[in-house]
Amino acid sequence: MASTVTKRDSTTQSPQSSGKRPGYGQLLHTRGAWTFLLPGFLARQPFAMLTIGIVLLVEHTTGSFGTAGAVSATAGVSMALCAPQSGKLADRFGQAAVLFPGVLIHASAISLLTALALLDAPLWALFAAAVPAGASVPQIGPMVRARWAAMLGGSSPSGAQAASPLMTTAAAFESVTDEFTFVIGPVLATALCAGIHPAAGLITEAGLTVVGGLLFAAQRGTQPKPHRVAAGTGSGADAAAAAESGRSALSVPGVRVLAAVFLGIGAVFGGMQVSLTAFTEDLGQPGLNGVLYGIFAAGNMLAGIACGAIQWRRSPQWRLLTAYPLLTLATAPLWAAHAVPMLGALGLLVGLCIAPALITGYTLVESLVPAHARTEAFTWLTGAVALGQAAAATAAGQLADGFGPSAGFLVPLAGTGLALVTLLTLRGRLVPASSGRVAARGVGHRVTVSVD
Repeated sequence: MASTVTKRDSTTQSPQSSGKRPGYGQLLHTRGAWTFLLPGFLARQPFAMLTIGIVLLVEHTTGSFGTAGAVSATAGVSMALCAPQSGKLADRFGQAAVLFPGVLIHASAISLLTALALLDAPLWALFAAAVPAGASVPQIGPMVRARWAAMLGGSSPSGAQAASPLMTTAAAFESVTDEFTFVIGPVLATALCAGIHPAAGLITEAGLTVVGGLLFAAQRGTQPKPHRVAAGTGSGADAAAAAESGRSALSVPGVRVLAAVFLGIGAVFGGMQVSLTAFTEDLGQPGLNGVLYGIFAAGNMLAGIACGAIQWRRSPQWRLLTAYPLLTLATAPLWAAHAVPMLGALGLLVGLCIAPALITGYTLVESLVPAHARTEAFTWLTGAVALGQAAAATAAGQLADGFGPSAGFLVPLAGTGLALVTLLTLRGRLVPASSGRVAARGVGHRVTVSVD
C-alpha cells in the first residue's frame, strides 16, 4: 500500500500541497492525463453518433421515422442495461481486458446492422441486430472518470486516502467533454449520411470505435488497478473481501438514488431533442432545430466550465439538493413557449441548470463506492441517462403526435419532478459511510471486527 501511495504522490500533487487553487490548468498538468484524454476523446465520438446514425440509415431504407426511432431506442435501452456489466468487468479484470474484445464485437454488430438495413431485411432482424450493437458500446466516459479517480487519489468508504479537490474539476471537465462530444458527433454523422451515403455515419462510428478504443486500451499505465480476490481461499478476512468485491455497485443505496436522479436528467435530454424537432418542424423551419439544441448544449457547457473553476466550500450533497430543484423549475415553463426566442432563452436556462446537477452526481458517487466498483458505478449513472433519454424520446414523440409539439416539453418536467421527489425522500442515503462506522451490508462497507 505504501508503494502505491508513493506512486500517486509522484503523479499529481494536491492543491493544498502545491499552493495552487484547483483548476483546469492544474488538472490537465496531471502527469499521464493526456495519454488517455486524447484517445478517449476520439473513442467517445461513436457514443454520440450511434443513435442518429441508426435513425438516418433505417429511415432511408424503410421510409419511416417511427421505425427508425424504435430501432434506435432498442440500441439505447440495450446499452443502458448492459453498460454496468461492462463496467463491473472492467473493475474486476482491467479496462484493457474489456475494451480489446469489446470494440471488435461492437464493430461487428454495427456492420451486421448496416448490412441488414441496406439489404431491406425484415424489421425483426433490425431489432435483433440493434441489441448487440447497443450492448457492446464501449463505456469510454466512465472509464476516463475512473482513471481520474484513481490518479487523483479518490477516497472510498473503505479507504483512508483523501480525495483531491481536483475531483470536482475532473467531473466538470468530463461533463463538458461529454457535451462537446454530443455537439460534434451528431453533426458529423448527419454530414456523412447526407453528403456521402446513408450508411456512412454508422461505418465511421464503427471505425472510430476500433481505432479510438484500441488506442485508449493501450494506455495501461493510467488504468485503475483491477480488483480480483480469489474466493474461497485464505483467511476469513480474505473471504469477506472476496464477497464484497463481487457485489454490484448498485447494492449501495446512494448509487440507486443517484441512478434515479440521472434518469430525470436523461428525460431532459430525450424530451428536448424530440420536442425541439417537433416544434421547429411545426413552424416549417426544421433548420432551427440545430440552433435551438445548440443553445441548450451551450448552456450546459458554460455551466460545466464554471462548476469546475469554482472552489466549492459546500458538500456535494448540499449542492445536489440545491441544483436539482432549480433544474426542475427551469423545465416547468418549456411547454408554454410558443416563440423561438423564448424557447431559446428557456433552453439556455435548462442547459445552465443541468451541468451542476450532473457534475455533482458524478462527484458524489465517487465517495459512495470503493475503488473496486468505481467504473461500474459510473456506468450505472451513464446508463441511467441513456435509459431516461430513450424513454423520454418515446414519450415526447407520442405526446407531440397526439397533442401538439409543445406537449412533448412536459416530459422533462415530469421526469425531473419524479426524480426530485425520490432525491428529497431518500437524501439521507447520499451520505458516504464513515470510515469508523460499520454498516450491515453494501459495497464498500467495512468488515466487522471483534473489539474488547
